[in-house]
Amino acid sequence: MKRLIGATLCGFLSLSAFEAVAAEGFEPPAWAYPFSVPGQARGADDGTIYSVEGSDLELTSSQINNRFAPPDWYPDEHPPMPDIVANGREPQPWACALCHLPNGAGHPESANVAGLPANYIIRQMQDFGNGNRVSAPEGSPGIMVPISNAVSEEEIRVAAEYFASLPPVNWNHIVEADMVPETFMGAGNMRHPIPGGGMEPIGMRIIELPTDSHGAELRDSHSPFMAFVPPGTLAKGEELASTGGGKTIQCGICHGPDLKGLGEVPSLAGRSPIYMARQMFDIKHGARKGPNAALMQSVVVNLNEEDILNLSAYAASLEP
Repeated sequence: MKRLIGATLCGFLSLSAFEAVAAEGFEPPAWAYPFSVPGQARGADDGTIYSVEGSDLELTSSQINNRFAPPDWYPDEHPPMPDIVANGREPQPWACALCHLPNGAGHPESANVAGLPANYIIRQMQDFGNGNRVSAPEGSPGIMVPISNAVSEEEIRVAAEYFASLPPVNWNHIVEADMVPETFMGAGNMRHPIPGGGMEPIGMRIIELPTDSHGAELRDSHSPFMAFVPPGTLAKGEELASTGGGKTIQCGICHGPDLKGLGEVPSLAGRSPIYMARQMFDIKHGARKGPNAALMQSVVVNLNEEDILNLSAYAASLEP
């Protein structure tokens, strides 16, 4: 696969790109494009104090969701964060750590940027700024476009170097299953299991959930994710990734034999499966463009939804 120039940093479809693609008959699969219910918002701060195991911090919900001072529950576990990562700059850009977390692992609706090449991250920010990467028609992931237009080149550089310095995190556990928990979309475009809910057939979907919904909502960088995929997905994905299956080229040619990256080409191993799927859909259907994305377009053009699901799940199942 190419330089999955879209495979890693925040971004979905912009409204104009979404409409253009829809006009070509593309219906974005809901499992890859999580959107909160319109009008949904986090509850008001009632003064409750929250904490997480292993941290001395005690914070209210307003402090946890502060765009310009998000929580750093474990400051001893990472290098000092640059000010743009830790605090942003009011009124824009927001702190990078708000969505990507201090350890860079992020959430499925944003991106896992830990250990990505700095130059790759810089390129993605440039693409957000020049219109070659566009974002969702609604929801928090769309913030990357205004952020890219508000941040300075120096702030981009120091943030990119910070995230590039972080070790990749084992952040996704992949489980093949016929049945999955019933889910709902929470605030911030994050999917959660319905409390006390039942089970439903997985169908042709990836259902990615926090292992601890409360921890994820607290932006706890010790709270990872798991993804359910259809039975047989990983074997199919490995076959397609390693041979091309007559539809594409072997992923390892560009992304390295273990999909851990090669030079400035990003690693895929262990990253969010729905995030990677979203980027392949975006590239295939024109929401991601520019000279770097063009390298990937020829790779994904013959892939169908099941192929993309299989490849994304397989890459996510690998040790980062």
